[in-house]
Amino acid sequence: MSQIDSYDDVATWDVSLPDGKHSVRFQHGTTSGRRVIIVDGKEVRNSGWQFKLVGKESFMVGKYRACVVIEASGLNYSYILEVDGKSLKRFVENRQKVCRTWLPSVNGTPHRIVLERDNLNVWLDGEKLEVAGEFTDQGTETHFVVEDHAAVIRAVTSGKRREGSFTTCSLTIFRYQMPWTMMVRYFTNYLLL
Repeated sequence: MSQIDSYDDVATWDVSLPDGKHSVRFQHGTTSGRRVIIVDGKEVRNSGWQFKLVGKESFMVGKYRACVVIEASGLNYSYILEVDGKSLKRFVENRQKVCRTWLPSVNGTPHRIVLERDNLNVWLDGEKLEVAGEFTDQGTETHFVVEDHAAVIRAVTSGKRREGSFTTCSLTIFRYQMPWTMMVRYFTNYLLL
């Protein structure tokens, strides 16, 4: 394994997924063609010496396929992160439509709860939960436990197909309703060499 000091990074990204937030760092030797990808502090790809200075490098972030696209414009390079076949910006926008995220503190411990509205999976601190779901007149209720406290996510349907199947989602833990957090932060930092 090569040294993975952050001063060699030409691009860094933070990617929020249902299983948690992931950090992606990319190193590119513009004379050697060397490409190193580091996900959550672990080197997952090291191409070594290459003659081709542009192209794509594929790898996994959580359960999603990702790739760094390297493009040249004159003597400058740009680096684009694609996740699940989409640019990071577009991937985040699509995930925001599908997911609802809450960041409650229970018994003084911060948690991250994610509902994937397309398949009704619930994630607690990066772990997929076994849940009990039930249909109601207004939509669905998904029951689970957070630190020995009963929790329920209520997804209320609009009744209007054009607006989508769910218009509101709410999380209640031990009789307290939690506001959901729109995860709009994604970072694209890169240096032009």
